Amino acid sequence: MNKEKVIKWFKAALLRALRTFAQTAAATIGVASLLSEVSWAQVLSASALAALLSLIMSVGGLPEVKEGD
Repeated sequence: MNKEKVIKWFKAALLRALRTFAQTAAATIGVASLLSEVSWAQVLSASALAALLSLIMSVGGLPEVKEGD
């Protein structure tokens, strides 16, 4: 695997993880605001875990980074 492919993979994986972080934060804030005040520690914790899991899952492959690219 050459350096360009690794950089392309990291960019795609980090972008996917960032999107997952934002989606999880939005969902957590939405649920929390219905029940009580938003716990920012819980929002950040859940979002960070979701982003980490997204990166781990990206090791299996990313459709954004095709094998031939």
